[in-house]
Amino acid sequence: MTHSNTTQLIKKLSFLFAFVLLGFAGKAQTAVGTLNDISFLEGHWLGTYNGGPIEAGWTAPAGNNIMGYIRMIKDDKPSLYEVFAFEQTEKGPVALVKHFKPGLIAVEEKAVSDRYNFIEAKKNQALFEKDDVSVRIIYERRTQNQLVIQRGKMENNKWVFVDLFVFNRIP
Repeated sequence: MTHSNTTQLIKKLSFLFAFVLLGFAGKAQTAVGTLNDISFLEGHWLGTYNGGPIEAGWTAPAGNNIMGYIRMIKDDKPSLYEVFAFEQTEKGPVALVKHFKPGLIAVEEKAVSDRYNFIEAKKNQALFEKDDVSVRIIYERRTQNQLVIQRGKMENNKWVFVDLFVFNRIP
């Protein structure tokens, strides 16, 4: 084998080795989340928002879904309802959210809901991103009795999060 052929063989083997390593690395980075990653939401929660109480509740995972709601009250009257369905897909959990005004008047069109795709999870924390990539949401149970929902938006090419809702567990 000539020096030129040996050099070409080494280059091809190096390329193949790098390709295999990248393939393994890519698979490690595409872990799919499950509803168990967000099961920490389960429970009945209460906080304040916009001068009034805000109440939330989520079920345990069952039947490939978690159901939830948020009820906002202002001046002793309902101001907004949010209904959540976290559904398991092959790509991980998807959060589907519908908003309703008092009287259960839908904010979104009948066949439309806000859709947030699972990005990653850590212990007691999960990150979702809206389909249009305009918003990210972090669900985080900071303590056994505190649940926080943070909203993130892109600022100076970096996601910046602020606490949107802070809830305490209702026994």
